[in-house]
Amino acid sequence: MFLVSKYNYFWIFLLIASLIPIIAFSISRVIAPISKGPEKFTSYECGIEPMGDAWIQFQIRYYMFALVFVISDVETVSLYPWAMSFKQLGIPASIEVSIFVSILIIGLIYAWRKGALEWS
Repeated sequence: MFLVSKYNYFWIFLLIASLIPIIAFSISRVIAPISKGPEKFTSYECGIEPMGDAWIQFQIRYYMFALVFVISDVETVSLYPWAMSFKQLGIPASIEVSIFVSILIIGLIYAWRKGALEWS
């Protein structure tokens, strides 16, 4: 028997969580000043007069470097809970984590060989 009343708190929470961003954006649209002058479309460089166009093309190398950083960061964050509960998880979890770390190391070696870590 499926009891719908068990999920009432979930639906209330979902409704409130959906309404908060909508209300925040609506208030921001009403309160924010609207000015569409030529200064609005110039780039801002810490108070210095901007030189050139704001729309410049970045090299893909910067994005590749950032992706490798994010992957290694996620690796570190996901290893922490495992390390905290190492004694309770046992040998099977150790094997799974070693497979996980091996895949990440293979990915790092691949990125290194492809030159994603070269900054020059």
